[in-house]
Amino acid sequence: MPHRLDVKCPQCGSRAEFEFAEVCRIKLKTEVEFFKNCDQFEYRQFQDSCGHYWHGALYYAGLHGDPLVALENLPSGYAPSDWSHSKYLYRSHGMDIGSVHCESCRLRRKHSLNWPSDAYYSVSYKDSVLWAFNRDSACDLHDFILSKTRDVSKYRWSSFLLHVPTVFKTQKAREFVVKKLFRLLVGNTRQSYSNSFQGATKKLRFFSAPELKR
Repeated sequence: MPHRLDVKCPQCGSRAEFEFAEVCRIKLKTEVEFFKNCDQFEYRQFQDSCGHYWHGALYYAGLHGDPLVALENLPSGYAPSDWSHSKYLYRSHGMDIGSVHCESCRLRRKHSLNWPSDAYYSVSYKDSVLWAFNRDSACDLHDFILSKTRDVSKYRWSSFLLHVPTVFKTQKAREFVVKKLFRLLVGNTRQSYSNSFQGATKKLRFFSAPELKR
């Protein structure tokens, strides 16, 4: 799962960005007070699979910014990069905690993710739900459903597309699904649907927010 997701704003319903928090294990008990009293961190006690408790310092980049820029004067043995996102789709914890930021209503706060219910790019069809992580994956999903060949190797989000349920790939579902996805991609405008949508979504990618083009 990507470190950043496009979600429905819990306040106004517009497209918002959710960003996972990162946690670093606190090495010494004497350091717990530092992280408890620092406004940039949230202290929590965690429990591992063996039942042992450990102390952790959570950092919300969506609230405080890039840790490499925002964090300084840390206790000896810690570096700002300890709270950076991994270059892989991996998190330092197994929890759905992070922050949400909506440019429409200016909401910015901590948020507990409820996926896929929170997904902004989400389409319901015959009691099934199809969703995408963000704008880039939604564009790939739209083009994949619209395509006649359905060759996943042509898409950046190929591993994601491999898991699209069969019900959404049927001929009956095709037009309904791509219309819904396109409306979400263009911001629910009344733009008419045509067979040129595949080219249109390629143009939409150009206007994607830079942080989503990874």
